[in-house]
Amino acid sequence: MSIYYPAVIEKGAEPGYSVFFPDLDGCTSAGDTQQAAAENAADALILHLEGMIEDKLPLPVPSRLDDIAVDPDVCEVGRVLIKCPDMRLERVNVSFDAWLLARIDFMAKARGQSRSEFLAALARQALATA
Repeated sequence: MSIYYPAVIEKGAEPGYSVFFPDLDGCTSAGDTQQAAAENAADALILHLEGMIEDKLPLPVPSRLDDIAVDPDVCEVGRVLIKCPDMRLERVNVSFDAWLLARIDFMAKARGQSRSEFLAALARQALATA
């Protein structure tokens, strides 16, 4: 079953559009067009949820579009549902030389992480700066 988070597209004083997620404080995006703003919202959602997972925060249950109150201070132009990425854990088989694996395990333990958490955090960091 796919999960979708509602996002509100608004027109601001500046040219372009912004998007915010009522269920996810601080998760926002923007674009020159409504289409671009909604597409950018998908990227913002992924980054925001990954950050919550890294911080071990619970992911909120998405609200229903119809249950989100209209804010009179927001120049709302639309609402969209943004699909949540598949956040299920998937087991993979990788090979490391013994010395590297020992160093990985040592650093993971020092940070209070499992080997998987440590490697996933490093992968996310590398992908964010790529």
